Amino acid sequence: MNALRTELEDLHSQVIEWRRHFHKYAELSFREFDTSDFIEKQLKSFRNIEVSRPTKTGVIGTLRGSGAGPTIALRADIDALPMTEANDLPFASVNKGAMHSCGHDGHAAILLGIAKLFAEKTDRLNGTIVFIFQHAEEVPPGGAAELVEAGAMRGVAEIYGLHLTSNLPTGTFGLLDGVLTSATDRFDIAVVGKGGHSSQPEQCVDPIVAAAQIVMGLQTIVARRISAYEKAVVSVCAIRGGEAYNIIADEVSLSGSVRTFSRELRGRMPALIEEIAEGIAKSAGASCKVSYEKGYDSVVNDAALTDAVRGAITEWFGNGAIQELQPIMPGEDFSAFTEATGCPGCFVQVGTRNEAKGAVWPHHNANYLMDEDGLLYGMGLFASIIEKKLLTKPR
Repeated sequence: MNALRTELEDLHSQVIEWRRHFHKYAELSFREFDTSDFIEKQLKSFRNIEVSRPTKTGVIGTLRGSGAGPTIALRADIDALPMTEANDLPFASVNKGAMHSCGHDGHAAILLGIAKLFAEKTDRLNGTIVFIFQHAEEVPPGGAAELVEAGAMRGVAEIYGLHLTSNLPTGTFGLLDGVLTSATDRFDIAVVGKGGHSSQPEQCVDPIVAAAQIVMGLQTIVARRISAYEKAVVSVCAIRGGEAYNIIADEVSLSGSVRTFSRELRGRMPALIEEIAEGIAKSAGASCKVSYEKGYDSVVNDAALTDAVRGAITEWFGNGAIQELQPIMPGEDFSAFTEATGCPGCFVQVGTRNEAKGAVWPHHNANYLMDEDGLLYGMGLFASIIEKKLLTKPR
């Protein structure tokens, strides 16, 4: 067996302990103060790692090897989601309204494990590893853009990231070169009518009826306004308006999400949404205001790096461990590390689905569970990349 794999198995219990700590003390985006303090403390306890805090809650560890090879970055996101956990676990979140229901607790623990492993191997390290513990992946404009602006990618030749996923079984890895994730944008629509008594709607302009028609009208964008060969999602996710059962409201607001893959279609979306919303509002005698905010760009995996990762996974885990993916709709601000800098990157999905353990719930669900055996495969992914790219044979 590969010696590194044996060392990772020895680290597995420690990584599980770290993951459970992060899970229990979950913190929201841009507020990961205790989380980043804990990460900094752990990194400083390892030998040879330089630690910096380029942002309030982002942490960077730098490990310089004895050789003058390239600098490779590994990234983990560390923030939780604004939801209350439904699981009855001994390490369930104690912070009401904050839960790690997307695997970021596992990402942070995996990267700590890799840092600990390679901190003892600087004599064999032909290059530099930058460990990026990134805050605020869940909330645009995101922590990745802040870290890039703060110089976290300076000198980095390649960057790699992973996401633990309940969509793939434990022991498998999802790969795709080219466009992997959608671009994620937000729209808000304020529909303004004329309020009044519910018994006399003819004296009013009902913004709720107009808003309901706008919701349905927006669904025609994907169904009728773009090519069937394009992939896109338009979802209205929040409606706010009205205060009493017998009063027609003055105003209703809608908020929603747009997911696209092509730059051309992404560019068309604001005008399509505005055209439909304004047209329907006008037909109802109401008015509306549409605002559109661009979020994260698509993650685009470099072909050469993805091939190298495919080879590394195959050497460690065999051909059967790889599942070739289609582009996926969830967004990721990992894109900021590559799109904004020109640095090639590769982002990999790592399976944590295990029916026997009940680890079947989707991400962003209050019942989400993780098969912690997936942590070992996440460490294996990063370790296999470092072995292939930077590690020399034992002397």
